Amino acid sequence: MTTTPVHDLIGIGLGPFNLGLAALTHDLPDVDGLFLESRDAFSWHPGMMIEGATIQVPFMADLVTMADPTSRFSFLNHLKQVGRLYPFYIREDFNPLRAEYDQYCRWVADQLDTIRWGQEVTSVEQEGDGTYRVTARRADGSTSSHRARHVVLGIGTEPVLPPVTEGLGGPVTHSAGYLEARAELQSRESITLVGSGQSAAEIYLDLLEGVTDHGYHLTWVTRSPRFFPMEYTKLTLEMTSPEYARYHRALPMERRDVLGREQRTLYKGISADLVDTIYDTLYRVRVEGGTTVPTTLLTNSEVREASWDEESGQYTLEVHHEEQDAAVTVTCEGLVLATGYRPRTPGFLAPVAHRIRRDARDRYDTGPDYSVDLDRRIFVQNAEEHTHSVLAPDLGMGAYRNSVIIAAITGREVYPVEERIAFQHFGVDEIDSPVITRDDGAAHTTAARRTPAGVGR
Repeated sequence: MTTTPVHDLIGIGLGPFNLGLAALTHDLPDVDGLFLESRDAFSWHPGMMIEGATIQVPFMADLVTMADPTSRFSFLNHLKQVGRLYPFYIREDFNPLRAEYDQYCRWVADQLDTIRWGQEVTSVEQEGDGTYRVTARRADGSTSSHRARHVVLGIGTEPVLPPVTEGLGGPVTHSAGYLEARAELQSRESITLVGSGQSAAEIYLDLLEGVTDHGYHLTWVTRSPRFFPMEYTKLTLEMTSPEYARYHRALPMERRDVLGREQRTLYKGISADLVDTIYDTLYRVRVEGGTTVPTTLLTNSEVREASWDEESGQYTLEVHHEEQDAAVTVTCEGLVLATGYRPRTPGFLAPVAHRIRRDARDRYDTGPDYSVDLDRRIFVQNAEEHTHSVLAPDLGMGAYRNSVIIAAITGREVYPVEERIAFQHFGVDEIDSPVITRDDGAAHTTAARRTPAGVGR
């Protein structure tokens, strides 16, 4: 009888975060990892590979560099191997093209023998000895079974649709499928885009470039009071730091949820360069056409009702303008919803659901080490924004989170886990100052450097 080997970890899903974990553990002699992905190859947001679009973080925010700058899986090594290091240097733009980042991730994935493609996980069960059995289904219907001491969920997020558009008929598309729908959209006489962030802005600019050639009217509806640029000042960037994660996680849940709404422009805003490019394009189209640009930009506006009429081939959107408390009706033939994403709730965790920690709103109660179960052996990637704040979706903090997870799994600090990198203090507990005292008269003292999360367990 063949015994199923027990891996140190099984990663489920292969987006950038779990791919980074696979790269950082691949060459470790004492870590046996296995990564299961339902797709047949790596693919990162294929519906948004718009020509010329860049990622919103510098190249150092690759899969490995912020944990291990010497790694052979770095973005710079990728450029060297494909003969593009000097052109990238001469380009003098720290932000890689989105298509370039996808190519880099594919390059890393092709070098890892710990990945099993085409395996859709169907269940995770706990064995009597505390290990986890992960069952996966292949495309041909056959199944495979694997065991591990730890499980890391990197299944990504799913598109969010406004409730009023759920079940809406017609050719409506979420931004996740934009490129596939672009040609059909541009054949229409009118297109409406709903959304506020970077994806909405990229789609608007892409469609704006075609208004003259294709002759459609382009409308952009956003709830935001204005087209917010993403905050990218250096002290603001310190909010993507270990200190802020600790501070944010220690706040009451209700306060964290309020901050989550208030902090959207920290990562859901539009890059300032893109905002300027949109304006310059509007100006150019107007100069070249000699008339008003066939577009409408409507801020402070929420879609309250939506319907599709098959006979006329039109959508009707009832839109409410918040500041004026006024209603308008928008009609269009094409509709794009750039309305974001949310963490997935995987059905395969049902057998161990009783062991998953949940908060009062039924979200993962994510620990400092990114574990979500009672034994601290199941970890999540990019499903903890409500506990760890804006660090969760940030590509630049993926290597940091993986360093913490690896420390929790191995019981040692394989990659140095930074405890303090910010100049500022987010709360009063760790202030060390000769001129600041508590109201009770006690001086603030800086907390001693903590043991990395999970070490020693």
